[in-house]
Amino acid sequence: IPVYLQHAFVAIEDERFYKHNGIDLQGIMRAAMITVSDGEMSQGASTITQQLLKNNVFNAYNESDIEKIKRKVQEQYLAIKLETVMDKQDILENYLNTINLGNGYYGVQAAANGYFNKDVSELTLSECAVIASITKSPTGLNPIRHADRNKDRQNQVLANMKEQGYISDEEYNDAMLYMKFMFSHNSRAAL
Repeated sequence: IPVYLQHAFVAIEDERFYKHNGIDLQGIMRAAMITVSDGEMSQGASTITQQLLKNNVFNAYNESDIEKIKRKVQEQYLAIKLETVMDKQDILENYLNTINLGNGYYGVQAAANGYFNKDVSELTLSECAVIASITKSPTGLNPIRHADRNKDRQNQVLANMKEQGYISDEEYNDAMLYMKFMFSHNSRAAL
């Protein structure tokens, strides 16, 4: 799995991944404050470790708010435990190999094959941003059906990567130029 792809997911999904113990207290506090002010649970604070558990251990569909809170507490407990027996690289690899990336593609290898007709190891920085962009909404950010929405999220992925020091200004600018070229040739092959 290319380092760009790993960093793209961390930058957009869990910027403190390499620093926390399975839960992100800053993220939890931010989400709690937004929930209190909005009156509904609209912000996520799940770490990549928690998402790995949610996707592979829990059935998190059609939950009531009470069920969601109970599951989140269980996820947090298990995430802390998991990080005592599994290193960050293994957690990230497992997450990347099981995440739903739309079109029935689970894992980054399936997504690379499906969206770009290439092995995951051959992805460019821009293509890594396309794939990392999907996770928030595998249907709504599908790069084939909703290219414009995915492009907006790609921009955010690349901006986060630059801001967090994963890519240089030059790499960011090159990726943005490549994306502009890809979308000006609006076809599946030019994703």
